[in-house]
Amino acid sequence: MSTYAVIETGNKQYWVEPKSVIDVELLDLGESKKKEVVLDRVLFVRDGDRIEVGQPVVAGAKVICDFVDEVRGPKVIHFRFRRRKNSKKKHGHRQDYIRLQVREIKAG
Repeated sequence: MSTYAVIETGNKQYWVEPKSVIDVELLDLGESKKKEVVLDRVLFVRDGDRIEVGQPVVAGAKVICDFVDEVRGPKVIHFRFRRRKNSKKKHGHRQDYIRLQVREIKAG
């Protein structure tokens, strides 16, 4: 049986397991980039045959990640067009993310 968890960060939920790589919204890591990031909003943990479901979070559970890099997501185009008005607007946006590699999942 494998170990995995469901975590919440940036109002999004991620299914993670050890050695997996995830891109999450920017977290406040301070001026000096920390090498270790601890995510403590764990909603679900499975460790072998043991399953813990949080209400809403599992008490004492943590996911320890290593900071890999800062990346940018794909460009999202927002195009507004009004017919017969000679009115067009095109806006683009790229979201900033941080890439984390999951090192360890600690159940509560």
